[in-house]
Amino acid sequence: MGQAPRIALDAMGGDGGPATTIAGAALALTRGESVQFTLFGDEVAIRAEMAKHPILAGSDVVHCDDVITGEDKPSQAIRRTKTSSMGRAILAVKEGEASAAMSAGNTGAMMAMAKLSLRTMHGIDRPALAALMPTLGDNDLVMLDLGANTECDARNLVEFAVMGAAYSRAAAGVACPRVRLLNIGTEELKGTGELKEAAAALRAQDSGDWTFEGFIEADRLGRGEVDVVVTDGFSGNIALKSIEGTARFITDLLRRAFSSSLRSKAGFLLSRPAFTLLREHLDPNNHNGAVFLGLNGLVVKSHGGADAIGTANAIGVATRIASNDITRRITEDLDNFRSRAALPQAVA
Repeated sequence: MGQAPRIALDAMGGDGGPATTIAGAALALTRGESVQFTLFGDEVAIRAEMAKHPILAGSDVVHCDDVITGEDKPSQAIRRTKTSSMGRAILAVKEGEASAAMSAGNTGAMMAMAKLSLRTMHGIDRPALAALMPTLGDNDLVMLDLGANTECDARNLVEFAVMGAAYSRAAAGVACPRVRLLNIGTEELKGTGELKEAAAALRAQDSGDWTFEGFIEADRLGRGEVDVVVTDGFSGNIALKSIEGTARFITDLLRRAFSSSLRSKAGFLLSRPAFTLLREHLDPNNHNGAVFLGLNGLVVKSHGGADAIGTANAIGVATRIASNDITRRITEDLDNFRSRAALPQAVA
């Protein structure tokens, strides 16, 4: 068995800072994750938190004075790649000192630094942000792009489909993922020119690694009828935030309803197991960890508001994709696709 992957953690990112990041790392090890850590950030603060979790005693710490905040613009963050905790974590991947980097910090800054430091893989026009989302089916749904690219041409969408299928096999364990494009209808005549062109290119392939099943509308995303959904970052981010907002609305509405009267409270006691299951299924912490696909290195984005459980889950995603060599899988899948069907030309 090979050496456990090493994850470079930006300990200063997210709402909880070092306390949440380090508690999450400790929880990941407690769960049995085969992983090593290098923590980047304020060494004094990091070691103070590590002292609360003896299981992390063997982890490395790299001191960084600089921290990227949520207010920093990507152009500002890029200039601080070599000094900030986020930038140093990404550089550890570039320099071969870590298998993947993870941060709960500024998404735009993280994307800019990762793209500049790691560069896109050969043959990939743009990287995409992909995440696992809960469904009523047996497997989580992979959705991309979730905000890295607000505008995409047909070539981008096809590349996202190939990358998403590879990620579904590596992270969700789906042998032959079902792939669809997000659209305003399922009919072939509906949608933008880019969507129609991408659909035509995907239909022309006959891969045994994944299957293309046409278009899907947003109201069917959680039904378990598809394994990979592809869209541009603008629509994808809106869809993601809508799903997260609806989940919070449902849980808050149920909580309010169950506390409205003595009879409702009694009903809550009877239905508590079902309510707990629903809350856990809808909790974003239980599906945390988005991945920048298409780079020459692995970078995982944890939700800024994630707790220790969410952080541990994101570490689990980083560990799985590093262990399954997702970059190699994407390269092989793209080569196989190009050998069968020509990709649409990129828009100049």
